[in-house]
Amino acid sequence: MGTLDGKVAFITGAGRGQGRSHAVRFAREGADIIAVDTTAEAKSVPYSLATAEDLAETARLVEAEGRRILARDADVRDLAALTTAVEEGVKALGRLDIVVANAGISSPAPTLGMSEDTWQEMIDINLTGVWKSLKASVPHIVESGHGGSVVITSSVAAMVAQENIAHYAAAKAGLVSLMKVLAKELAPQSIRVNTVHPGTVGTDMVYNESTYRLFRPDLENPERADFEAVAGTMNRLPVTALEPEDITNTVLFLVSDAAKYITGTTHVVDAGNAL
Repeated sequence: MGTLDGKVAFITGAGRGQGRSHAVRFAREGADIIAVDTTAEAKSVPYSLATAEDLAETARLVEAEGRRILARDADVRDLAALTTAVEEGVKALGRLDIVVANAGISSPAPTLGMSEDTWQEMIDINLTGVWKSLKASVPHIVESGHGGSVVITSSVAAMVAQENIAHYAAAKAGLVSLMKVLAKELAPQSIRVNTVHPGTVGTDMVYNESTYRLFRPDLENPERADFEAVAGTMNRLPVTALEPEDITNTVLFLVSDAAKYITGTTHVVDAGNAL
């Protein structure tokens, strides 16, 4: 018996990283999955984004756990594509119980030096894209009448100021207010809404030259070891970066019946970074 037996979860940004980790673990716990990621371009992002092959691998891993999955290319900026993907998933899998709005980007830049396009693309994906993901999916939970759970991926950056990520921090902080308002609106329908706030997580969003430069502006060509030398000092627990599975553990708890009375709250998983 899994903790999510008989349930269906919709996960954005499921092609790799935290989204893939959530999808595979949820499947292991008995859930079927509606998964989206996109091959659409994000011009401000300085690292390679997920590919169609990445999303196909997530589907393979979910099926290897013996569960069903409907995987679609859908950009969180495209409400129509998200709506279609969720509708197809609910039709194929029969219901919707869980939403994890996980998709997001990183594009470090000085606050007053970044371009208008860089600012706007961040807000479009990391804030408005979450609202669109919720708008496309959560009504299916409401209509079912059996309650459910929503988890929004924010960041420790919503709580701790750091240079050169004003657009990212603003988007992630905005998600907290979005979560709290939605938690109040959906409480009468027994739908819980919470945010999770990861610290540094070892994914492609972190392991790239742009992030290395963010952490090591003192070096001309910083490498991963240079990044790790600084990143490790920012956490109070002796770890440089968390693994996606570390965040999944908290998300799984929040969507499970073990958290049936937890709503409108923030959950920091950051190895003590915010202390």
